[in-house]
Amino acid sequence: MKLTYRGVSHDYTPPAVEPMGEGTQGKYRGLDWRFRNLRHPFVQQATLDLKYRGVAYRTGPVTPLAPEVVAPVAPVARQVAPQAEPTPALSMSVPAMAVRSAHEEARLLMMGHHRSIKNREQSLLSRSAAEVGLAADVTQFWNHIQGKVHPSFRATYDRSHAAMS
Repeated sequence: MKLTYRGVSHDYTPPAVEPMGEGTQGKYRGLDWRFRNLRHPFVQQATLDLKYRGVAYRTGPVTPLAPEVVAPVAPVARQVAPQAEPTPALSMSVPAMAVRSAHEEARLLMMGHHRSIKNREQSLLSRSAAEVGLAADVTQFWNHIQGKVHPSFRATYDRSHAAMS
């Protein structure tokens, strides 16, 4: 079948579909039902270079790359001036990404949660002050709640999923 889209023509050949035999019947919730399933369900394979979490992959068969043919180069002798040894501070390699421990990760998550609670309470305080008519900048007056706070307060203080709608 010849298809054209925005000036680009291509020849499309649909895949052959084999349905199951006519004798496949059954009951679904007490009613007679004919099943019209495919014998071999067609799954179109992606031919694109896909990327998942920054890692490129391909779902189709992997085609090995042909090695490049490079003409041999004759070695050239040249004189190299002696260089001073690098200082230890400059030659140290820095790891690309430091691995955090579970304790450090939990600490960072708790700090982020605490920061989001503080920002939420601060915006509530600012809106309340504006509604009442205070002219003072209330962002300077935020303090922690004095006294005892129940340990389950943090677990239940998050916004609900309904608040996002």
